[in-house]
Amino acid sequence: LEARTGKRFGSETNPLLLSVRSGGPISMPGMMETVLNLGMSRDTARGLARVTGDRRFAYDAYRRLLQMYGSVVAGIDGARFELAIEQLKERRRIELDSQLTASDFIELAGWFEEIFREETGAEFPADSHEQLTSAVRAVFASWDAPRARVYRHEYRISDELGTAVNVMQMVFGNRDARSATGVCFSRSPATGEPGLFGEFLVDAQGEDVVAGIRTPEPIDRMHGLFPLAYEQLERAVGELERHYRDVQDVEFTIEHDRLFLLQTRGAKRTAAAALRAAVSFVDEGVIEDHEAVRRIEPAAIEQLLHPAIDPAIPVDVAAIGLAASPGAACGAVVFDADDVAAAAELKDVILVRPETTADDIHGLIGAVGVLTARGGMTSHAAVVARGMGKPCIAGCAALHVDIENRTAELGGHVLVEGDVITVDGTTGRVVLGAVPLVEPKPNDDFELVLQWADEARALGVRANADTPDDARRARQNGAEGIGLCRTEHMFMAEDRLPVVRQMILASTDMERSAALARLLPMQQRDFEEIFEAMSGLPVTVRLLDPPLHEFLPPLEEIEDESTRERVASLHEANPMLGTRGCRLGLQWPGIYEMQVRAIVRAARTVEARTGVAPEIEIMHPLVAFEQELVRLRELTARTVAEEGGISYLCGTMIELPRAALRAGDLARHADFFSFGTNDLTQTTLGFSRDDAQGRFLTYYLEHGVLPEDPFATLDVEGVGELVRVAVERGRAANPDLHVGVCGEHGGDPASIAFCHEVGLDYVSCSPFRVPVARLAAAQAALADVNETAYVPAGG
Repeated sequence: LEARTGKRFGSETNPLLLSVRSGGPISMPGMMETVLNLGMSRDTARGLARVTGDRRFAYDAYRRLLQMYGSVVAGIDGARFELAIEQLKERRRIELDSQLTASDFIELAGWFEEIFREETGAEFPADSHEQLTSAVRAVFASWDAPRARVYRHEYRISDELGTAVNVMQMVFGNRDARSATGVCFSRSPATGEPGLFGEFLVDAQGEDVVAGIRTPEPIDRMHGLFPLAYEQLERAVGELERHYRDVQDVEFTIEHDRLFLLQTRGAKRTAAAALRAAVSFVDEGVIEDHEAVRRIEPAAIEQLLHPAIDPAIPVDVAAIGLAASPGAACGAVVFDADDVAAAAELKDVILVRPETTADDIHGLIGAVGVLTARGGMTSHAAVVARGMGKPCIAGCAALHVDIENRTAELGGHVLVEGDVITVDGTTGRVVLGAVPLVEPKPNDDFELVLQWADEARALGVRANADTPDDARRARQNGAEGIGLCRTEHMFMAEDRLPVVRQMILASTDMERSAALARLLPMQQRDFEEIFEAMSGLPVTVRLLDPPLHEFLPPLEEIEDESTRERVASLHEANPMLGTRGCRLGLQWPGIYEMQVRAIVRAARTVEARTGVAPEIEIMHPLVAFEQELVRLRELTARTVAEEGGISYLCGTMIELPRAALRAGDLARHADFFSFGTNDLTQTTLGFSRDDAQGRFLTYYLEHGVLPEDPFATLDVEGVGELVRVAVERGRAANPDLHVGVCGEHGGDPASIAFCHEVGLDYVSCSPFRVPVARLAAAQAALADVNETAYVPAGG
């Protein structure tokens, strides 16, 4: 660098200044550290002032190094430096950093040196090589910073990847009024429309843009202020996009009208933008449709299913900011990221801040929406919220946040923590109170990419649906049937619970039969609506599974002594491993007989009404032993015959290790298996899901004992091995065996890839995640094809 520039590192007459930046294989915006202006000292600042003839610029660079080095390398709370700047601006009666003079920066530099001494007990290092060595170490260390770990966990980036450190010559966007810094995208990160999209700040450095300290100007204004640099930028960004065949996120600096590109990477964007760009690239002949499918993050598809403010309802808009990330959300105001997690356990929350920093990442993850007073479309809050698919409004000038007193003023209204607001990240509107939201309608790009995905995938995709509304929503989202209909949810309805309790607490068979007779038509109506909603598609009905105590009131609420005794007699020390599932059906066969009768009657009624016979699959839960399934299949067949008969399949849920290991025995009596991977994970790992999550499992994830939450992503080496064994043994005994998965892993892209690998016939997930599963299943199939994997710029 010295040879190329003719400058010397640490020189007092012609200093070379450096920036030290991270360079991970996968972009993590704002999570890693950067140190700018390395090589500055009081002596170097004087030399730089002489060389440039600009004391203000030289001492601005020096105070910036003191501030960044102090916080990044020495670990000093950055708020101390910001407070000093704000106090100086108050005394000078100015609002912007750009209004500070050379004398102001010299004064600030002195304050910052004093802060450094107070916090570290040492002088700020004037030796440039000591600065460089320490900064490099700090950037490497930032890979393991809590915010970086939280980000990697959220986006499933391996902790083992590590980072590079890039040492670069400094260029100065804060050199003078003919200098600037900015961020731009080759297409809109919000919509995917082509054309430069971004922001810049005159007389500023890069951290000023992303930190949201100043609200930047839109990139199109750069054409009038820096015409030559704008034309160069437009050409360069277009060339980068053509080279990487993807939307680019480019950081740039202009120094004395000369353009410098600092970095490029694949752009973080909304799902709508990702789809629009992918379809456009196919239309332009840049990529094939299968590559377009592979480019879309499956989880990002959920963004397009976010709600919006009901356009038919007038709203009283309190303020308008920048529409930084689309979607709408209602929630209680929280001002501190540290408080979001606790509050979010009780209600939806909106994180409201002057601006967010990388240290707020945990708050953004827990909140349903974000509102900031400062910052632009490329600020930290905007970029991270877009990546997470959460609504965000940035740069809301009518918002003034008082962090110390935990209050805010919004368009003349005072907000305190807990007040409910609605943020509309699509329009930038902020509304006081809760506003009715409506479900969005996916666009043509969404439908086209999913059409391409359906052509590529081998796995079927069904939905877990317990109500007619769930069934209809699942079908709208492209589900090919219902893989799990949980009948116990039907029993929880307010008008049925008393009858269910009467059935459970019955002291004679006659009393129990009378209660079941009352429940029968209720169950039948439920099944009729679901079968009709899924007309022509398979519906897997799981017979009653949970322990009976879940339907009973707490002992302390029961006044009648005999009832208390009866409820107490049903108490189990570990009910999830007690009398539930098929064990319940074998001891009280009337329950399962009633449910099967309701299924048959509903199927016959729907066929008579619509002319289409429902495709019924009756599933017996929690089977461990061959004799359990033999007897329950006999019960099912006898009851169906008594009701006049229908066409149906009879199978079982594999959710116990013994069932997986003895799958060959069970397959001789089953038409299908469905893996209940939620309970299979619990029984294999010995984890109680309710007790593990939020307790020791959180510790395991934070300290690297486990790489993933096994209830979110399938434990392939353990639980997955049982699935593999069960598939092989089951199909060896019954080659016609149909096999799927209906646990929550059926909507997780990584787990879906495993399901494809072991040859399952389908996955089943929540209705909202059906599009995610369709795309993930296609990507799993395309991964089998010997093609060069798509790798975005910088990753």
